[in-house]
Amino acid sequence: MPEYGQFCPVSRGAEIFAERWTPLILRELLNGSHRFSELQLGLPRISRNLLTQRLASLVSSGVIERRPAKRGRGFSYHLTPAGEELRPVVEALGAWGYRWGGADLPSRELNPVLLMWFIRRRVQVQALRRNRTVIRFDFRRPRRSFWLRIEPPAVDLCFTDEGFDVELAVDADLAALTAVWLGRVRLAEAIAAGSIRLEGDEDARPLFSRWFGLSPFADGGAERILSGAVTARPGR
Repeated sequence: MPEYGQFCPVSRGAEIFAERWTPLILRELLNGSHRFSELQLGLPRISRNLLTQRLASLVSSGVIERRPAKRGRGFSYHLTPAGEELRPVVEALGAWGYRWGGADLPSRELNPVLLMWFIRRRVQVQALRRNRTVIRFDFRRPRRSFWLRIEPPAVDLCFTDEGFDVELAVDADLAALTAVWLGRVRLAEAIAAGSIRLEGDEDARPLFSRWFGLSPFADGGAERILSGAVTARPGR
């Protein structure tokens, strides 16, 4: 871990928080990922060895703790009170990046697995009326399919067809669906342009926009987070 050699609290905090990959690891933990395999899904470009190192560093810093897994072998990772206190920091960083980091979507930054992982945890399960709902996502380039199996309150991301009936198929351009999830493009606009097509029964299609949750920074989310951070400043 690099050290700045300063007594300044900003320096000491940055030594822990500003390490490469650490903010994204904290993002995953704050969003409910606990197993090593779950963290890997949210961090597809980090090597296994580096993720192991970063987790060990966060444990030694008192930001997270490692517990024996409740089921199976291995461990799970959980935020300590010190780690939980970083939630507004991570949220403000994301809001700032959403607002000022640019709205373009370079192809090198697009990843269907990561997008589906984000979509999975933003599903609005209260909008679904069935005990089980299965949605298939078919991406055009790269050609790949994923399945969301929703059995409230659980939402599982599947990489192979488990044989359940599919209520809705979403045929999508990867960049277009990413832009919709980010709130940069309206779903109706993407459908009208043909970059997203919905195929399913009459009940499933209208429900898509209701259960498909957007990024927490979309639709004014970033502005609300940043305005809250400004309001909470000392002396205000």
